[in-house]
Amino acid sequence: MQSFLIIGMGVFGTHLAAGLQRLGNEVLVIDKNPQRIEEISVDFDNAYTGDCTNPNILKSIGVNNFDRCVVAIGEDFYASIEILTLLKEMGARYVISKAKMERQASILTKLGADEVVYPERDMADRLAMRYHAGSITEYYMLQGGMALFELPVPEKWVEHSIGDLDIRKRYQVTVVAIKRGEAMLPNPGPAQVLEAGDVLVTLGDSEQVARLRF
Repeated sequence: MQSFLIIGMGVFGTHLAAGLQRLGNEVLVIDKNPQRIEEISVDFDNAYTGDCTNPNILKSIGVNNFDRCVVAIGEDFYASIEILTLLKEMGARYVISKAKMERQASILTKLGADEVVYPERDMADRLAMRYHAGSITEYYMLQGGMALFELPVPEKWVEHSIGDLDIRKRYQVTVVAIKRGEAMLPNPGPAQVLEAGDVLVTLGDSEQVARLRF
């Protein structure tokens, strides 16, 4: 279990906080809009109203006690900068900031953000890949131009082994796991026979993935 401070309860912040809490983490959420906090307080045990550009608010929270602090503010970039700066000055262990464009990300990184996320861009990239390559159901960009994606087993692959299909050589991608119903089969070997309904969790170069056709 980890502890998270989520600042800004817009769509991204709310969904992130709910997901982290659902996974068993300790989550404290805060937003300057009292109406918003009232709306979500039924879902979070630790939900507070406060303007985190005020250093006294952050001091009262004890930001250095959290494993990760997330600045999830999207519309007011100046406020996001102020809060990031205050968090770093107060000794926050790890600060994640939300950005909407590359220029914002560059500024946030220079100001000390340990990680910058682009939820809108990342979702758009995932949808673009899914719509471009209709056989792909999930797609996640990784560092270094690599991508992790999920691919339902094509009908013509059923009852064939990974080795017989020679997937790595023919498509330049690696099968790292197989989803079979509720089960997950990690690191399948070349002798693993594929079944109808299997979903392949696959790793490959993002440009190569975009060219995949089955």
